[in-house]
Amino acid sequence: MDAVSYHHTVKVLQDVAAAPAGPFDRAEWFALLETAGHRPLIAVARQGENAIALPLSDADGRIEALRNWYTFSWRPVGMLDDHLIAVVARDLRTRAAGVTLWPVPDEDGAASRLASGFRSAGWAVSCTPCDHNHVLEVAGRSFAEYWSGRPGQIRATHKRKANRVSVDLFDRFDGSAWEAYQAIYGDSWKPAEGDPELLRQFAQAEGAAGRIRLGVARAEGEPVAAQFWTVENKIAYIHKLAHRESARHLSPGTILTAALFERVIDTDRVDLVDFGTGNDPYKRHWMEHDRPRYRIDCLDPRQPRAWPALAKRALARFSSEG
Repeated sequence: MDAVSYHHTVKVLQDVAAAPAGPFDRAEWFALLETAGHRPLIAVARQGENAIALPLSDADGRIEALRNWYTFSWRPVGMLDDHLIAVVARDLRTRAAGVTLWPVPDEDGAASRLASGFRSAGWAVSCTPCDHNHVLEVAGRSFAEYWSGRPGQIRATHKRKANRVSVDLFDRFDGSAWEAYQAIYGDSWKPAEGDPELLRQFAQAEGAAGRIRLGVARAEGEPVAAQFWTVENKIAYIHKLAHRESARHLSPGTILTAALFERVIDTDRVDLVDFGTGNDPYKRHWMEHDRPRYRIDCLDPRQPRAWPALAKRALARFSSEG
């Protein structure tokens, strides 16, 4: 018998246990978001011993994925079961006129199956690319083999400037290294950090679990670049990177990135390196594949509250076709 329940705490995710595919699939990650002020609405569908949970948030009557700007991807927790997706999608029509899920991957079929499940439950569904995810499939290469395939300009820059920059790598959380990262980030080209305390807590937890790879580059003893990576399940995730604008002429970011690639390829023996979301041109110098991330917008045509958005969608489609 099918059953759907809703929960305003992420603790229920511990009962929908499944081996997490990555850092943003764990109950601990959603707990961090809850602690940071996000309002969880966890939708759980069960059939016998099978269960699926959609970590959602109720945003003023519109239901959205429980995520923030640090999230690489969002997907259901537990079994990706087509029947259970349809069950929870059908029940969600009793709670909202619209549901938006993003950024959803599709290399595992998540976006296609979610879109299909919501359509079968009566929603009008739009599934469109919303972001880029640049990755490297290592394919058994050593770092030297990978490095030989990088653009000549990067390799030449590294050869000229590597002896002017020193690199320290940490596989545990290091307070002084993290302070260096924060100082460098504040002096970089990057926009203001979204939630520095949440990011620090995440880094500390990843360090305690042995998953962190934290790098700091120095010129004449002064920290000039820093990067925060993690490694799990044979995948390396590049979360944050920054360098001081005043040190741009030393290319410390290039030196540090190469050192971390060498570490995760030759020592951690990863199969994949994931550069998160965004389509920054420099990512193409390091990565070899671009995977789309999808936004799934679901509107309930039976509810008058959805009609303005449905009309806007139809008009946009008509304009693009015309």
